[in-house]
This record gives sequence, structure tokens and C-alpha cells, in this order.
Amino acid sequence: MIGLRRIGPDEFTLRLDAVLGVYTEAMHPPVDQISGRRLIMGNHATHPAFTCLFAELPDGTPVGIAYGFHGVPGQWWHDVVRRALADTHGEGGAHAWLGDALELAEIHVHPDYQGKGIGRAMITGLCAGRLERTAVLSTRDQPTAARHLYRSIGFVDLLTQFVFPGGHERYAILGTPLPLGG
Repeated sequence: MIGLRRIGPDEFTLRLDAVLGVYTEAMHPPVDQISGRRLIMGNHATHPAFTCLFAELPDGTPVGIAYGFHGVPGQWWHDVVRRALADTHGEGGAHAWLGDALELAEIHVHPDYQGKGIGRAMITGLCAGRLERTAVLSTRDQPTAARHLYRSIGFVDLLTQFVFPGGHERYAILGTPLPLGG
């Protein structure tokens, strides 16, 4: 049986190898990007109201990880996406989505455990009880199982075909009001 367990920033930092293991299995990033992801993820643990859920096997091995934090100006993703939303939806639209948002930074399930409701459970668990007005995330702009999951939970497209600075892959920026389904 797989259980969900909330961990704080300290344990997250100590278990970063396990976090990266799930991320690597799920995303298959180029090997030369792993050290950069380690730094980024470690830095995320210092952001305000950081929260993380591990989906674990009975022996404590994580097979899913999801985490997020309160987005604020000065955070790279927040600032880049806010500018793009303001360009597309005006300052009011950008503020409506990012002015008080839970930013879901990473949501990954090991391929052997996908399709079993783990991603949905982690997302709803992360969003439960949050005081932010919205939840936002970015995902590949393709018809993936993850994209379908996000839509089924209530996320809508805020931006599509978005390319982050220095990147080439196209992403969709999605958002939903909180509480979920409310």
C-alpha cells in the first residue's frame, strides 16, 4: 500500500537524492541538467510556506513527490510567468492568478506507479487547507496524462505555447481557484 506523508523543508533537503530519483525516472532529463535541478529544488525548500508530500511504499521508499510554496516576487518562475501573464491578460489578470498563489513546483510519480491516483492524491493533499486564492503550475504543452489530470482537477490554461527564457520546449501555465472544486 502507498501512503502519503507530509515532510518539511529540512527532511526534503536531506532526502533530495530520493526526490531527484523520482524526478529522473518520471522526466528523463538530460544527465547534464541533474545538478542544476538539485540546486533549484534545494532552493525551493527555502521559499515561504514550502510544503511537500511523499507518496511512499511501506518501507519508506518514495514513488511520488509533489511540492509547492507561496509564490512571491523575486522568485524566478513567479517573475517570468507574471510578466507573461501581464503581457497577455493585463496587470489585473496577472495579479488575479499570481497575487496570492500556491505555486506547485514539482509533481512527479515514478512510471511504475502512474495511473493509480497518486498524482491526484498528492495535488489535492498539497492544496487542502491552503489559504492562497489560487494554485498555479507549468507543464509540457502536450496532450499528456498529467495535463489531463490537471484539467480534471479544475486547472485551466492561462498561457499556452510558452517558452521559458533560455529554453526551447513549450509549456502551458495552468491555474485553478482554491479551494479545489470550490
